[in-house]
Amino acid sequence: MLYRIISHIPHILFKPVYDLYEKYLLEKVKTCGRIPKHVAIIMDGNRRWARKYEKPPWYGHLFGSEKLEEILEWSRELGIKTLTVYAFSTENFKRSPEEVNALMNLFERKFRELVHDERVHKYGMHVSVIGRKELLPENVRKAAEEAERVTKKYNNYYLNLAIAYGGRSEIADAVKEIVDDILAGRIKREEITEDLIKRYLYIPNMPDPDIVIRTGGEVRISNFLLYQIAYSELFFVDVYFPEFRKIDFLRIIREYQRRERRFGR
Repeated sequence: MLYRIISHIPHILFKPVYDLYEKYLLEKVKTCGRIPKHVAIIMDGNRRWARKYEKPPWYGHLFGSEKLEEILEWSRELGIKTLTVYAFSTENFKRSPEEVNALMNLFERKFRELVHDERVHKYGMHVSVIGRKELLPENVRKAAEEAERVTKKYNNYYLNLAIAYGGRSEIADAVKEIVDDILAGRIKREEITEDLIKRYLYIPNMPDPDIVIRTGGEVRISNFLLYQIAYSELFFVDVYFPEFRKIDFLRIIREYQRRERRFGR
């Protein structure tokens, strides 16, 4: 009965309470624990969110890209140095040509916007694309490479976009390069260690994610950063990605601060 009554109250009436709670959480996160250095996000639920509003898939992906811009601001506000997001997997190429083309056009547009975004240059954001970039259309690949080139000098914050990416593919590509270097005499078999393997991944020696967040209600990793997330803290959120709120983000960081990370010890 109470839920039915509350559900008919306009959401705008809750905004002062929401804003107050958000401010409280932000203060707690900033002052009461360690801030993660690296957050990784599986941005799931864009299509289902669009379907809920009887819109085509591209509509959800567009709002998802805008949500990512918000998360970048939240991360910078907290001093989170690295954000890695799963934007498009190698398996996603199996989707309808219409959806894939719409996504590729969105990627190209966003990369070109990144090049000229004053916030990128003001805050010193280094942009990298991880994945099999050779699978991308030439216009998308060139736009991605331009964004990487223009931001290569920055090292205050890092945005890693996993596009045409698969965790198993990344490991397979690393193994091939290691074998090539062994055959060429550049390294020896007995020199292979976990640290050496990391140097052959798409971003050499990238710090492992402290946190992995998946929106959309699914509880699985979906081939994302398989080598890097061995000891990451995992969080699965029921909301679709375009509906992911700052308060959800802060709650996750707060829960992370409460957890004891033992790394097998």
